[in-house]
Amino acid sequence: MPTTTDYAVGVDLGGTNLKVALVEREGGIVRQTKRPSGADRGPEHVLDQIAHGVRQVVGDDAFAGVGIGAPGAVSLDRTTVVKPPNFPGWDTVHLPDEIRRRLADLDVAGPILVENDANAAGLGSAFYGAGAPFDSFVMVTLGTGVGGAIVIDNRLFRGTTGAAGEIGHVSIDYEGPYSRAGVAGAAEAYLGQKFLSRHARYQLLARDTHLHQTSGHDLCDVTPERLHTSAVAGDPAAQELLAWAGHKLGVLMGSVVNLLDIRTFVVGGGVSNAGPWLLDPARKALQRAVMPSMAEGVRVVRETRGNDVALLGAARLVFEHLDDAE
Repeated sequence: MPTTTDYAVGVDLGGTNLKVALVEREGGIVRQTKRPSGADRGPEHVLDQIAHGVRQVVGDDAFAGVGIGAPGAVSLDRTTVVKPPNFPGWDTVHLPDEIRRRLADLDVAGPILVENDANAAGLGSAFYGAGAPFDSFVMVTLGTGVGGAIVIDNRLFRGTTGAAGEIGHVSIDYEGPYSRAGVAGAAEAYLGQKFLSRHARYQLLARDTHLHQTSGHDLCDVTPERLHTSAVAGDPAAQELLAWAGHKLGVLMGSVVNLLDIRTFVVGGGVSNAGPWLLDPARKALQRAVMPSMAEGVRVVRETRGNDVALLGAARLVFEHLDDAE
C-alpha cells in the first residue's frame, strides 16, 4: 500500500510560468498544473501562486513534502533563494517559512526544500530521465540561459556554498561577448536563446535562407526553434548556424571533461530540441577538445522528458531528504 512518503510535490519556478506536480517516488508524475508566475507582481504574489498550485495537485492525497526548483543562487541548506533573475523585488526569500505559512491548512509536516532549477533538472534526469543509466554525468540545460548540474554517484555535487554547476558562466573565449553575469566569453553569451537568436539574425540577414519566410521582417522573429525547422527542411544556412553553436557547446564540454573526468553529458532545455543538428557538431568538437587519454567513453545524450525532469527532480529532493534522515 502507498504511504505518505511515497508522494511529494515538485515545483518548477519560472519567470513566466510555474509548474507544480504531485510525484510518486517510483512512478513519477501523478498529476500536474501550470499557471502564470506573475513575477512582475512581486514576491508575495508568486508565493501565493506556488501555494495555490500545491493545493490543486495534492487534492486529498497525503504527501511527504515540497521541493522547489528556482532560478538563481540557493543556500547550501536549501532554504533561501537570493535575487533570482527575472523576479523583480526579490532579495533573500526563505521559501520554507513562506510556503509553510501559506499551506497551514494542509499541515505540511515534511520538508520544504529549494534547489537551483538546473540542479533540480539534473536530479530529475538521474532518476527519471535520460541520465538514469549513468551513475555520474553533467547536465547542461540550454534555454533562456545556460544552466548545469554535476551528478556524481547519483548525488548532486553542490560545492562549498551550493552554487556548483554554473556551466553557463564558464568562459570559452576570454575576449568574447559578455554574459548577463558579466563574464567575458561565457558559454551563455553564445548559447543562451536570446544571444543565439540575435547572432543568427546578424549572420543570416544577407543570406538566402528559408528563415526569411518564417521569421518576420529582417529576421526579427528568428528563434532556435525556427532555426531547427529550417535545418530539417534542408536549409544550409540554418544548418551551419546550428553547427556553429554545437561547436561552442562541444568546446565547453571538453573543458568539463578535462577538469572533472566525467565523460557523460545530458543536454536538455528548449534549444536542445535542435537534436543532431546541434549535438552532432558538439560531439565532434568535444572529441577534439579533450586530452586524448580522456576521450574514451565520452558521450552526449539528449534529455527526452523535457521540462518534466525539473518537476521530478524537485520532488526527488524530498525523497532524498527523508532517506538521508533514516
